[in-house]
Amino acid sequence: MELNLSTLAKHFSDEEAAWELVEHLRWPMGPVCPHCGDTGRAYFLSPKNGYRTTSTGRVSYRRVWKCKACRKQFSVLVGTIFERSQVPLSKWLLALHMMSANKNGVAANELRRTIGVTQPTAWFMLHRLREAMRLSSLHSMRGTIVADETFWGGKAKFMHADKRATAPAKVPVLALINADTGEVRTQAVANVDGTTLAKVISEQVDVGSSILWTDEGTQYIQLGKQFLAHETVSHAQGVYVNKHGAGTNRAEGFFGQLRRSVDGTHHHISREHLHRYLGEFAFRYSTCKISDTERLERIIAQAEGRRLTYRRVTAA
Repeated sequence: MELNLSTLAKHFSDEEAAWELVEHLRWPMGPVCPHCGDTGRAYFLSPKNGYRTTSTGRVSYRRVWKCKACRKQFSVLVGTIFERSQVPLSKWLLALHMMSANKNGVAANELRRTIGVTQPTAWFMLHRLREAMRLSSLHSMRGTIVADETFWGGKAKFMHADKRATAPAKVPVLALINADTGEVRTQAVANVDGTTLAKVISEQVDVGSSILWTDEGTQYIQLGKQFLAHETVSHAQGVYVNKHGAGTNRAEGFFGQLRRSVDGTHHHISREHLHRYLGEFAFRYSTCKISDTERLERIIAQAEGRRLTYRRVTAA
């Protein structure tokens, strides 16, 4: 089923329908116990009075299952970014749709107005969703790798005179894009010298099986010797694609989209949370060829095992 505003409308207003949809998306082959991993042997616990209530007497639409193997109870939210959230699942679904369908991201105030929650709640929800959007780095990138860096932060000349002297230095951000698959990985780094970039790139890339494309920066010279081949372009000479078709345009395009999205949607992001926004936009770039439905399904699939507490976010 294609998931868009039209098909999801029912689930936005019907909490029970929202639970059933999330169960279908997370467990397409049937319930999986988050405690022991047993599949297909859990059974649904029907409420005795037709509905459940919370300790305060409010009606709860929480759907509870019990595993025959370990005898423990669970719901579809256990072990995910949604666990222990007080926000109705129907509102989470709308936030999920907005994040998966909006190319430029979603601001906390926009989400607050749309689903009717407070600004801190909307802000925390979006950070939870960004945690689910973070791409796994369990496997190394392999193929033709485009590497480039940019510097994130405001220019001192645009700041108030009182803040110029204490303005923090810009944060270097490295982007690695697989030209064959379209996957992008980004990371804020301490600096852009050869030693630092070599360490970060070697952790993310199967160097011995890949080709490296960069600009003429000297920090890539020694690292490039470890790759199968190292192609460069000289921007200083006005060359952006060399005779072999190599260039850094993909990375520069990613950085351009990132800046436009942040400027237009968020206006400003703090250094403490920069890594979460980088992960969000890396996910969007890497999944730009798939549909909004597939992107939403992937976010829900990646939500497992990534529970994020408010204390962790505010302590960043």
